[in-house]
Amino acid sequence: MTAVIAVAQNKGGVAKTTTVLSLGGSLAEMGLLVLLIDMDPQAHLTLSLGVNPESVRRTVGDVLLGHSSPVAASRETDTSGLDLLPANQELVILEKVLYKRPGYEYRLKESLDQMDPGLYDVVLIDCPPSVGTLTINGLSAADLLLIPVPCEYYAVRSLRQMLELVSLVRRKTNPSLRYRLLVTMFDIRNKVHRTILDQLRFRFPGALLRTIIQVDTRLRESPAFGLPVTRYAPRTRAARQYRGVAQELARILSLDKDKRDSRMEISLPVGVSSGVLEGGWRKDEQG
Repeated sequence: MTAVIAVAQNKGGVAKTTTVLSLGGSLAEMGLLVLLIDMDPQAHLTLSLGVNPESVRRTVGDVLLGHSSPVAASRETDTSGLDLLPANQELVILEKVLYKRPGYEYRLKESLDQMDPGLYDVVLIDCPPSVGTLTINGLSAADLLLIPVPCEYYAVRSLRQMLELVSLVRRKTNPSLRYRLLVTMFDIRNKVHRTILDQLRFRFPGALLRTIIQVDTRLRESPAFGLPVTRYAPRTRAARQYRGVAQELARILSLDKDKRDSRMEISLPVGVSSGVLEGGWRKDEQG
């Protein structure tokens, strides 16, 4: 079975697209076949992989309208095992068109369900920083929602709205949706960051991932080269930390190592523990 992960946060500037790109690269590095889906009209994920949104013939919009399949509309990237279903600005109009169609919430899910389950191990969806038809499609199709949360006041406030959205989606379209929180853009020297991190650990012991993504300039640089940080700067702290996130999600989603023929075993490179900050974990509080 293909695991579907949506990455969403209704506030911009939280490292959402960076997380999709870097996590996708980490999962592909582990030997998994990964499809990245750009659901954001800004098409930043598409741009981050060196693709001009205005030059693509088919996008995720064609999939949502039923004009193409995810496989037919996707393309290979320069990273082995990593494919992209691109986006462009036409999604702005499409969001309004979809809303008028019955069952619009399930358009993406239905198209993914029709794919050969052995084609991809993981699908990663980059949702727009808003609550609309595109985000609802991503969450309705997902097994797990990953919410990036910088330790900043406004980002933490927006988290409450995201959790309300999770409750709504569970009631209306996807009762089995789980979620996890990923702290991003963390500066260990910042007292406010440390205080908010402690609060998140206390309030979300079962949902907060143990790996913390710290501030790293290489994460801002890698999209300019069309590469995830695991390829652009594989020995950096940021690369190690996103490998840690990939390892955690592989365990949570019970990704089957045995079905991958001769691909690499899931394992962290030596020294990756230096990029992991411990957090509380309680089995009875799962997001």
